[in-house]
Amino acid sequence: MGRISFSCLFPAPWHFSLSSQVLPRLLVPSLRQLLFIGLVLCLIGLLYLLLVTGKGHASWTREENHFHRHLARVTDVDATDTSNPNLNYGLVVDCGSSGSRVFVYCWPRHNGNPHELLDIRQMRDQHRKPVVMKIKPGISELAKTPEKASDYIYPLLSFAAQHIPKNKHQETPLYILCTAGMRILPESQQEALLEDLRTDIPVHFNFLFSDSHVEVISGKQEGVYAWIGINFVLGRFNHVHNDGEAVVEVNVPGSDQQEALVRKRTAGVLDMGGVSTQIAYEVPKTEEVAKNLLAEFNLGCDAHRTEHVYRVYVSTFLGFGGNAARQRYEESIIRNTATRNKLLGQHNGETADSPLLDPCLPADLQDEIGSSAQKLYLRGTGDFDQCRQILQPYLNRTNETLTSLSGIYQPAIDYSNSQFYGFSEFYYCTEDVLRMGGDYNASKYAQAAKSYCSTQWKTLRERFDSGLYASHADLHRLKYQCFKSAWMYEVLHSGFSFPANYKNLKTALLVYDKEVQWTLGAILYRTRFLPLRDIQQESLKGVHSHWRHSFSFVNNHYLFLACFFIVLLSIMLYLLRLRRIHRLTAQRCSPSSVAWLEDGLGSPTLPINL
Repeated sequence: MGRISFSCLFPAPWHFSLSSQVLPRLLVPSLRQLLFIGLVLCLIGLLYLLLVTGKGHASWTREENHFHRHLARVTDVDATDTSNPNLNYGLVVDCGSSGSRVFVYCWPRHNGNPHELLDIRQMRDQHRKPVVMKIKPGISELAKTPEKASDYIYPLLSFAAQHIPKNKHQETPLYILCTAGMRILPESQQEALLEDLRTDIPVHFNFLFSDSHVEVISGKQEGVYAWIGINFVLGRFNHVHNDGEAVVEVNVPGSDQQEALVRKRTAGVLDMGGVSTQIAYEVPKTEEVAKNLLAEFNLGCDAHRTEHVYRVYVSTFLGFGGNAARQRYEESIIRNTATRNKLLGQHNGETADSPLLDPCLPADLQDEIGSSAQKLYLRGTGDFDQCRQILQPYLNRTNETLTSLSGIYQPAIDYSNSQFYGFSEFYYCTEDVLRMGGDYNASKYAQAAKSYCSTQWKTLRERFDSGLYASHADLHRLKYQCFKSAWMYEVLHSGFSFPANYKNLKTALLVYDKEVQWTLGAILYRTRFLPLRDIQQESLKGVHSHWRHSFSFVNNHYLFLACFFIVLLSIMLYLLRLRRIHRLTAQRCSPSSVAWLEDGLGSPTLPINL
């Protein structure tokens, strides 16, 4: 039988021969067979591309998203590396009513992506403590001597300058923002203090500072900054969201898009201090009536992009803080009791033997209110429900819909798809004594408050002495916990109209173990255009830098696929060559050779050299 021997393509041990009958079927396929084999291999390659590279890309994207969430949520406790040349710095001085504080922030170089915000963090010294310094009293105390304003603030700026590398001073923005204490001063006194700062600070310090960097901000601005800072720490400004994360549909103002933008749900903020109460939350849907009451701003670096445009309702209610409310309550008791005693000829509350009964104090607690000339004696009855009813008129509610405290308009809240954080008194009322901080449950809270109020004052003192309450809780907290519990409950449910079954309120002192100041939101907003500088520098690096940056994990799979097809093409060409050789050999054979093939006669070996 005629055979074809392969002897030049393989090592000696691999030499073999094939029958010419077998050869056409195995190594010399037809053109149709070659096309079929090629199609199958192409399908295998495409399947690999869809399954492997798609899976890798999704995994890579999830890891990147997780990284960004982790960065936003985890407190930075490592000391700031001041030797890093790519680190930028910023200063915010909070000039409050009782004192002033300087906060030093830092952030790495922006990555050049206009969709992302700066990753601003609080600077930490070599002992891993936040770089913060506070001085007393407030700057408003210098109203009569405004020429001393720069001397007053010098220690704060000197402290900050020592922590920031000198070569970074000229590019470090400095903002001096004054709040409540300065707001109550006449405008002429405000301007005198600010002018002294504008004139003298550039003489002594080389920070990036201009006249617009020092001002008195409104309560609305302060509330917006607080809202920005909290949502930034929570990672709510990163619009890439995973399955299971809460989202909202937002009608972005100024956008050409007809459809609503779907992005992460932001958190609202409730803050009750000693003097005032504040509420701030995003209003995702356009409301014509409320436009003049909303703060609309763009956190993005490009004013033409609307993905970071937010519309936030902020309202501050002076006199509705915990201490101010108690003061209004006591003043009302003094007036009403004096009038009633005068009309009826009675002496209720004028002596300790005939005290006035107060349902907002713990049971059997003896207290004194008013001045020495008009003093009243009180004895608590500890009736939480009665206290709530007595306090309702102090909310100044009206019968109009969509209104809150003092009849102020309040845009509708989607209670089924919203989240709020309660700070300051919202946290102290739930945690300091009742030990219920965290997720708020109205029925459980009311039951715990009712139990506390009805407990004898002697028993409460014994528990306090035994250390059963929070370490920073004092006797003042114990005395007025019943009142403040009822006041907080009424402000939340009757004032702001939160339903009693609302489950998405968290009372907190810290966010991810981090005290969030409004100054963080202030510097995030005021430095929002700085990424443009980095974006322009990135664009100057050229196409090659962009190519290297974009050659990611996914592109490696495309390279593998290209190599796969090259090998496939080589195999097909090799098979075609074998087919052509077989045809040439068949044509050279004489007709007699066909006879000995049919007769099964042997024939000499036909060498083929490839």
